[in-house]
Amino acid sequence: MHKDDAMNFAFTDEQDELRKTVRAFLESKSPETAVREQMETERGFDPAVWNQMGEQMGLMGLHIPEEFGGMGFGYVELGVVLEEMGRALLCAPYFSTVVLAANALLQSGDDEGKAKYLPGIASGATIATLAVAEKAGTWEESGVSLAATNAGGSWTLNGEKLYVTDGHTADLVLVVARTAKGLALFAVDGSAKGLTRRALATMDQTRKQAALEFSNVTAELIGADGDGARILSTVLDLVAVGLAAEQVGGAQKVLDMAVEYAKVRVQFGRPIGSFQAIKHKCADMLLEVESAKSAAYYAMWCASEMNDELPQVASLAKAYCSEAYFHATAENIQIHGGIGFTWEHPAHLYFKRAKSSELMFGDPTHHRELLAQRIGI
Repeated sequence: MHKDDAMNFAFTDEQDELRKTVRAFLESKSPETAVREQMETERGFDPAVWNQMGEQMGLMGLHIPEEFGGMGFGYVELGVVLEEMGRALLCAPYFSTVVLAANALLQSGDDEGKAKYLPGIASGATIATLAVAEKAGTWEESGVSLAATNAGGSWTLNGEKLYVTDGHTADLVLVVARTAKGLALFAVDGSAKGLTRRALATMDQTRKQAALEFSNVTAELIGADGDGARILSTVLDLVAVGLAAEQVGGAQKVLDMAVEYAKVRVQFGRPIGSFQAIKHKCADMLLEVESAKSAAYYAMWCASEMNDELPQVASLAKAYCSEAYFHATAENIQIHGGIGFTWEHPAHLYFKRAKSSELMFGDPTHHRELLAQRIGI
């Protein structure tokens, strides 16, 4: 995506090629049957597919710099991959490992920490995640109370984290904790002594979440003590952009599904797509999905440039894409009528993913408030 094209979002040939390759891979590896199979397992993903994504496709290291074992692409390329994953409802710890954990390490300013952990993430050997939210259910700085204490140069963590994406299977857990100086980022081994992990029952079974309890867990400081709020703020902007990209992938898919069904479903002797009410529904969905794409693509460009607009645009994209995706999934069920209300129909899988994505990392109301603050209203 060229800077000059940022307003009309012209993807480069390489980016289009990346999309085609990832889409073909996911069509073969993440059909609805595979999604339904993986969401029923506790682990929530297929290790063989994960290994292929890492070893053959290099997807985990896409936006990680080459010096840390990655491919050194930008956030636009990452966004293209996330869009395709959202379209396919891929069950894999990709979002947690690449968008949450890798971004936290990349924004930490800790070269040693990056050198230690990023190569494993880039190769797919390390499944990682970021633990932020607690009982308050917010991802903001104010919601963090898990305590980090330093005794004789070694850190220990005590407290609980909730809604940790893939937290029960992650090899590496990056934890935002509170110290005497404010917030700080810590690295914890997934099998650390004193760490108790349990999978949570979630509405969206395609994305696993866990509750993590820390009882005198040894942790390693990543970045500077007291720098956690800055790291978290930037990472959450990047996460919002990543989620927006994923949401537009899903939104486009349910729009395609609705239009296809409207063409083939015959009622009263003609396709339901010929009825005014259905036509209007599809037209409204199209308008919202295209607007959501514009917001997500512009946000991806801002993230790749890490420019001053990123904080505003990230919140705008997360708020708009969340609502557009959820609305599209609801309309898709309506257009499908009776069959759309059955659990056997894929329309429901997208509906649940859309609802959980809308709430994750701040709902639209939260992001609109953030946006207002950020533009000084």
